[in-house]
Amino acid sequence: QVQLVESGGGLVQAGGSLRLSCAASGSTFSRYTMGWFRQALGKEREFVAAIRWSGGITSYADSVKGRFTISRDNAKNTVSLEMNTLKPEDTAVYYCAASRATWTMSRLGEYAYWGQGTQVTVSS
Repeated sequence: QVQLVESGGGLVQAGGSLRLSCAASGSTFSRYTMGWFRQALGKEREFVAAIRWSGGITSYADSVKGRFTISRDNAKNTVSLEMNTLKPEDTAVYYCAASRATWTMSRLGEYAYWGQGTQVTVSS
């Protein structure tokens, strides 16, 4: 079992930056691939970024490549998402998730543990 708690969401103007954090507790954090997903109002939840247990392999959705950076600190059981050059279309609830799958990083169904989400609103 893994418990996840996100923080760092808020309201920001277009072009601005935010840093989301996710604190994990419970099972061995370092064994999990950690991902960030988001869900905008009226839309399905979608993949944003993920990072393997070692931190050496990352994956990003095309829509955020070059603007978002995912990182993790296994000693502190945290994963972060640095979001730069934010756009109004980035507005969503952002979720942290944990997966034991080794064959995929972006498939929502392979993530067994989820946080409660944090709202990010980007104004134009």
